[in-house]
Amino acid sequence: MKSSVDPSSCAPGFQGLPVRCDLLPSASFSPTQQPISGREPLVFLPGPFANEPPNGKAHLKQCEQMTLTRRQKRLCRREPGLAETLRESVRLSLLECRYQFRNERWNCSMDGRGSLLKRGFKETAFLLAVSSAALSHALAKACSSGRMERCTCDDSPGLQHREAWQWGVCGDNLKYSTKFLKKFLGQKRVSKDLRAQIDAHNINVGIRAVKSGLKTTCKCHGVSGSCAVRTCWKQLSPFQDTGHLLKYRYDTAVRVHSVTNSATGETELASARRHSNTIPRPRPTELVFLEESPSFCRPSRYSPGTAGRPCSKDTSCSSLCCGRGYNTALRLTTLSCNCQVRWCCHVECQTCLREEEVYTCKKH
Repeated sequence: MKSSVDPSSCAPGFQGLPVRCDLLPSASFSPTQQPISGREPLVFLPGPFANEPPNGKAHLKQCEQMTLTRRQKRLCRREPGLAETLRESVRLSLLECRYQFRNERWNCSMDGRGSLLKRGFKETAFLLAVSSAALSHALAKACSSGRMERCTCDDSPGLQHREAWQWGVCGDNLKYSTKFLKKFLGQKRVSKDLRAQIDAHNINVGIRAVKSGLKTTCKCHGVSGSCAVRTCWKQLSPFQDTGHLLKYRYDTAVRVHSVTNSATGETELASARRHSNTIPRPRPTELVFLEESPSFCRPSRYSPGTAGRPCSKDTSCSSLCCGRGYNTALRLTTLSCNCQVRWCCHVECQTCLREEEVYTCKKH
């Protein structure tokens, strides 16, 4: 059997968000894990998101149907592109979270997330960071693509908005998105509450992670490709890069506690390490947590456990199955084989069957 395979079959998916081949359904995900609808809530935006009404004022109804504060709804109504941007950021954060934790005991499942967010675990820290990062990234992209009315290209020196649109080099406006995000979340003065300080710190770690991926890109204009005129603009790195960075921050997260500053009398975050007589504060780029995480091996209020989860015999079954062992089964899969490039311009492949072993964690 022959099938035509498009070499660009891993093109961007929903609303231009990146969909990688390695993120498509595979042994990395549990068969019981819910599909992503794009309406799941951000961790600091309790859902659910309602279906999009089919009319010109869709954003007004979307804003009203979201569980937002009165001030957030007012901001949402004033910006027609914000509701859809919120939805995109939810999808972006969920895809990246699931990918980064695909081989971990906690795999970013929606089950038990409400209880998880009430605690001070490392996983809570990651959720806050990846959600704020996704919203910051999505807002910047929405500005540069013209989907937000109250912002435009980045305001880098020497780049006129009209010229940017003409050359198609509108920069990602991270400056606006960061300012708007802090306004939207209501981040003002530092709270005296320890948990509020931890949440604010981790949200800012997510924003900083996006900022670290901001690069200057230039395009030459001139006769025969000469660089007589050069236009430069700011461009964000792919969100996968931010996800990898935040996963590293999760792996190296710092446990903190509260101390009272003797000079000011204010409560501050302090880490366990001590290099001097001063308060050992966590770095602005470090994720912080308050308490040790559960094992996530068995079903609990925080996760469905790891029973039935697919795993890799050589790399993840030992840790993922928590010592319970794993089941082995055979399954037939189809794959493209004997592919040939045809002029012009597609690839023709045969469809072959392959028998492979599948490993899943035992329940007991």
